Amino acid sequence: MNAHRPRKRFGQHFLTDPGVIGEIVRAIDPQPGDTVVEIGPGHGAITELLAKTAGKLHCIELDRDLAAALRHRFSGSDKVTIHEADALNFEFCTLGNSLRIVGNLPYNISTPLLFHLIDSRDCIADMHFMLQKEVVKRMTADPGSKAYGRLGIMLGCHLEVEALFDVGPECFDPPPAVTSAVVRLTPLGGDRPAIDDEKLLGRVVAAAFSQRRKTLRNALKTLLDENELRSLGVDPGKRPEALPIADYVALANYVSRRDGDSG
Repeated sequence: MNAHRPRKRFGQHFLTDPGVIGEIVRAIDPQPGDTVVEIGPGHGAITELLAKTAGKLHCIELDRDLAAALRHRFSGSDKVTIHEADALNFEFCTLGNSLRIVGNLPYNISTPLLFHLIDSRDCIADMHFMLQKEVVKRMTADPGSKAYGRLGIMLGCHLEVEALFDVGPECFDPPPAVTSAVVRLTPLGGDRPAIDDEKLLGRVVAAAFSQRRKTLRNALKTLLDENELRSLGVDPGKRPEALPIADYVALANYVSRRDGDSG
């Protein structure tokens, strides 16, 4: 038995099911030459298996008691380094290149952490995360679906997103109130769309989805007028969820160049 009691403020739900643990590690498939970074290792449910096969393993744990226990547990291994740190502020690229990031992410920080990791995409090979199933649905949603929105668009500009399998609440201690899912994220590299201004793209997408029932004509009226939308091949009468990622990038790039020229 682990004496550590899960802390609500850290959103701790510890994975305990051996079958799911094995399935996750098989999906990651760590190799001897890999540098793996585990976010929120907790009691080390998958840490032990990762340490056996990866070339180097970095564990980022915010909870000082858990970090201390992990340091003690892996004190005899020169392959494992424990970082007592907040993943939301961690500089991942200081650990090397072609990093393989894994973790059972606390639901309360999953979205901001994903956006933080996008900033480090140039040093990341892939990412495997346990997330709330509803979040994974939003990440993988296609245009036209109810789940399609800001999260999927902003991630889809930089990452290929693949849902792998679901994990029930009974696989955790304590059980969360929701079903979880494991997802694989792979940076697009050269296939990534050319974005002139990342922050402006975020503004355009946020404006479009500020009220989903609005048409693009109304949702984007402070950024583009109806004629500009039509000139870019966008029907002003469509709803925001109808527009593919490429169109949002084109709209943001147009605004960036228009305003840059006028300035």
